[in-house]
Amino acid sequence: MRLRLLHGSQRATPTLLIVALFVVGAAAALTIVGGPLAVAAEEAPPADDLDLPDDAPPAAAAAPAADAPPPAAGEGEGAAEEQNYLSWMVGALGWFFSLVFLALSFTTVALFVMNLLTARRENVIPAGLIEGFEDHLNEKRYQDAYEMAKADESFLGLVLSAGLEKLQTGYEQAIEAMQEVGEEENMKLEHRLSYLGLVGTIAPMIGLFGTVVGMVASFRTIASSATTPKPAELAEGISQALFTTLLGLAIAIPAIAAYNILRNRIARLVLEVGIVSEGLMSRFQKK
Repeated sequence: MRLRLLHGSQRATPTLLIVALFVVGAAAALTIVGGPLAVAAEEAPPADDLDLPDDAPPAAAAAPAADAPPPAAGEGEGAAEEQNYLSWMVGALGWFFSLVFLALSFTTVALFVMNLLTARRENVIPAGLIEGFEDHLNEKRYQDAYEMAKADESFLGLVLSAGLEKLQTGYEQAIEAMQEVGEEENMKLEHRLSYLGLVGTIAPMIGLFGTVVGMVASFRTIASSATTPKPAELAEGISQALFTTLLGLAIAIPAIAAYNILRNRIARLVLEVGIVSEGLMSRFQKK
């Protein structure tokens, strides 16, 4: 008996990948910000090279420094410290995109773990069920074999119990019943897995939507400004555009990869269920 496979429409977990992308982005941000500051510090002339009048008294040069008021507490530290990368990202995304990508991240991890546990070999083809079922058949205890398969909620247990239920009407009818149950269970597995592929498809689309929204905001700033807008005003929309694209891809890439890997694993296990169930039920075939 060959089960007909129905093919559906995605250590680095999605969370680890997003953290890695955040670290790389933070390093890049520090490099971008620190580069111009370092260049400016190198190009600044030393105090000894400044051209001062020969007749200027030293006390006059030091007077402005003495008369200057002391800096406020924490003012120098606040100017020296750069904005935290995570807070910058959340501020650029806004509350709407932050909640959307947070929900997609948790959904991706939950779907991945759920499908990974479902696609375990022991949940689909338990070794203990195969050995016990075969022992019962060898001893011609068919009722015990049926009850054992019926009590097992695995993929193989459902297929074998369906075959034994229809065995009295004929071997062909039993095989047909096994095929129907196998296709139904296979459909359930693929439907559950398809949500992971759906997340991998939606995430970059949401990122693209955020990119368009951010660019529209930047161009609106240019159009509504009577003078040349400040770079900081344009950077808000551009930051939103880039961060939404970044997070959309960071969620979609592991989701699509996990979807394809788990789909191939499920297809292989379903095929193995067909081979094993056919071998166990072949002794009832009339020759």
